[in-house]
Amino acid sequence: MSRIGRMPISIPAGVDVKIEAGNLVTVKGPKGTLTQQLAPSLTIAQEGTEVLVTRPNDAKENRSLHGLTRTLLNNMVVGVTAGYSKELDVNGVGYRVAKEGKRLVMNVGFSHQVIVDEIDGITIDVPNQNKIIISGIDKHLVGQFAAEVREKRPPEPYKGKGIKYADEVIRRKEGKTGVKKK
Repeated sequence: MSRIGRMPISIPAGVDVKIEAGNLVTVKGPKGTLTQQLAPSLTIAQEGTEVLVTRPNDAKENRSLHGLTRTLLNNMVVGVTAGYSKELDVNGVGYRVAKEGKRLVMNVGFSHQVIVDEIDGITIDVPNQNKIIISGIDKHLVGQFAAEVREKRPPEPYKGKGIKYADEVIRRKEGKTGVKKK
């Protein structure tokens, strides 16, 4: 059995889980509502304040979907209660970010400003000119949007300039060795 798939998902107070035909799951909580179509071959059952995911047999496809389905369901429950956030750091001389309305305006070494619009389900916060915080209730959407912002100017290995995740470690390279020894 899948160790992750076997674990029950505890439903906190104030969260409502609705399981419809074909494993269409809707999770409603204090931060919002998430709906997702999960694997129809698995059985999702709510027992009191817990949700259990079981598989019909040990076929390879069902084994692979077992842990995935449980994790997706748990991410939905955590998202509507606590939410998710990604923190990005901007490093470089003259590199800075600002928020104007629902737009993120970045000066990251190009001859023009890079502008990214806030999308539905995502909140952008800029506490200072070198930090971006992206938050929302959908873990996948938060991670994808943070990756798209980082992609505008990924960090380079020589000076470390660019946009990086706060917990990311950039492996630095040594530059040219300089003048030859005689």
